[in-house]
Amino acid sequence: MKRLALLPILLVVTFLWPLQSALADTNVAGSATASASYTSSWESVAAINDGIDPPSSNDTVNRRWGTWPNTGSQWAELTWTSAQGLRSADVYFFDDGGGVRVPSSWKLQYWTGSAYADISASYPVAANTYNKVSFTQVSTTRLRVVLQSGQGSVGLLEVRAFAADAPPSGSGWNPPGNLVTPLNEVWQHQESTYPNLYGFRNYGWDQVMANGGSINYCVRWDTGATVTAAQRDQIHATLARQFKKWMDLMAGHNNWPYTNVPLKVVGWAVRDRAQLQWNDNSVDIYVGNIRENAPQCSEPCGRFFNQNGTYPNCPGGPSHHYDMSLWLTAGFGGGAGGDWGQRIGSEYYMSNLNTDNVHILLHEMGHSFGLDDFYDWTPTGVGGFLMKAGSAAQITDFDAWMFRDWWRHLKSRYGR
Repeated sequence: MKRLALLPILLVVTFLWPLQSALADTNVAGSATASASYTSSWESVAAINDGIDPPSSNDTVNRRWGTWPNTGSQWAELTWTSAQGLRSADVYFFDDGGGVRVPSSWKLQYWTGSAYADISASYPVAANTYNKVSFTQVSTTRLRVVLQSGQGSVGLLEVRAFAADAPPSGSGWNPPGNLVTPLNEVWQHQESTYPNLYGFRNYGWDQVMANGGSINYCVRWDTGATVTAAQRDQIHATLARQFKKWMDLMAGHNNWPYTNVPLKVVGWAVRDRAQLQWNDNSVDIYVGNIRENAPQCSEPCGRFFNQNGTYPNCPGGPSHHYDMSLWLTAGFGGGAGGDWGQRIGSEYYMSNLNTDNVHILLHEMGHSFGLDDFYDWTPTGVGGFLMKAGSAAQITDFDAWMFRDWWRHLKSRYGR
């Protein structure tokens, strides 16, 4: 997708090399929320992290999680409110000798922010004991235990997830070994291609930091279609959900200061007020302010036009300012992105309001944080990825580490 008026940036994948062996590990399972693919009505998924060590796999005293009569692939997972730097786990299987038996096989998966990824490890299958698994450290908000049924349904009595005592927020630059070379190639290419790489001061990073950990948007409704209040709210929710995919991947990485970066839509720009079929004052509305042959929110409120971060002439004051615009244009193919925001087709956006990964928008958001296009070259040893348009439909590990690499090079601006 086309990048306008800016450079490119990257995301975070979450694999980190193991911390020093001298650090103790802490079981953080108790601070997570447990959920599952299915739970028998008389069992409880809360059993898996209640901290009770089972006396045996056929524990008849304490709570248990089981899936009888369901078989096949089943899962239970732990979800944290902030990223955890995990590097081992213990799993105790439920086996009553009847309808629930140890699995034929199992594995762990972690949430990358956009998908589940398998954790490479050796997975023992034994009853009446904890099955211990160690792995290359991952930083994630979700750990999933995936079980394949064998002689019966499956279940768990306890899951322990261990994180190093050193807080994830202190973790530095530790990309997977196979990505070191391509990441270096990307950064060297950017330095040689963009002479003002370090001098530019309006990346998405600058905007988030200037706001103290939030972002404001304006919607440029560049179409003749009408919008209901319900559609407006869906448009806002989809935008926030896609932006969160990038921001969540920074949580706990290399002194990134925020666990959550809320997004707020503060304004809408239209040609005709009648297109907006609501009367509440939840957003500022700008009518007939045309720029680039499209409606534009008030320029005195836009960061693109006021990069010193002050908005003395913004109607409503600085709290009504917008950092970027979501520019939705009828009949527009592909996309464009830069420090001013993202532009994509209105029809495409409206047809993807409930899509998990709105990949064109995600790609253009990457540009707003500095990530580059890869039309004419591919870094060594890397296959498809989001910023190489057309080769991936969601943020990949390589996109994530490119994203983190930008923070690594710019974080000194903010004393991090």
